[in-house]
Order: sequence, then C-alpha cells, then structure tokens
Amino acid sequence: MIENTREAYIKHTMFPLLEQLQEDTSAVWGKMNARQMLEHMSDIFLVSAGRKHFQLITPEEQLPRYKEFLYSEKIFRENTKAPLTIIGEEPAPMKTASLKDAFGQLQHSVAAFIQYFKDNPGATTMHPVFGLLTYDEWILLHYKHVTHHLRQFGIQH
Repeated sequence: MIENTREAYIKHTMFPLLEQLQEDTSAVWGKMNARQMLEHMSDIFLVSAGRKHFQLITPEEQLPRYKEFLYSEKIFRENTKAPLTIIGEEPAPMKTASLKDAFGQLQHSVAAFIQYFKDNPGATTMHPVFGLLTYDEWILLHYKHVTHHLRQFGIQH
C-alpha cells in the first residue's frame, strides 16, 4: 500500500503539531481540555484498531451519505458533537495523569491502528456513525477528526 498524504499526516505530521499543546492550552470552542481531547482521539484510534467497540447507530440507508462525507473535502464544523450515545454531554473524566501521558497513549493507539490493518489487510472495523470502514476510509476519517481538533485548539495545520 502506497502511503498517501493523509496517511503521512497521521503518521508523521500530527504529532509535532500536537506537541504544541500545553496542559493549560484553552480550546477555541467545545468543552474538552487538551488532555481530554488527546484521550478522545486515542479512543477513536482504538475503535479503528478493533480494540473498542460500539454498535452502529446510523440507519443503514443513511450510510452512503455519511461515506460521501468521508470522501469529500468537507470538514467537521466547529462544535460538531458525536452522538450522545457515544461520548455523552460532558467530556469523559481524564484517564491519564498528564498531558504527556495522554500524548503517549495517543501514539500507542495510532500504532495499534496501523499495526492492526498491517496484520489484517482488507479488514473493516465498525465506526458507530459511519459504519464498517476500511483502512483507507479510517485514514480519511482520522484526518478529518484530527484536523478538527487541531482547529479546536488553535493549532494551524
């Protein structure tokens, strides 16, 4: 598989950008602090690696429209909220002791995602909104998701 620009972004570009975060970096919008955001992104990478599981909540007939969004150049709007059945109204309590720990957890989750699909070429894993996604579709979603949260914390990408 040839590495595309979004894949390279996930593997190589996003971590140096996220290193700009400090424990007290304020969000431009939303309720999460920097550590909660890193933990949240880590959880989504674990979903893509098949290590966390959610039921599909999108009606099957609507999945083509959601997949169309994945392949588009459209971005997640500010304050886009995941369905309450996935993350709740308030940010999850912090699970890591520090921003550095959350950053390390995210690195491990990204590595788990990449390794899962290396070990299981052609596999799909379930996203609760977008349905079963291939590695390439997860890359598209992760790219949109990561850049959304970078914008949330005022980091130019």
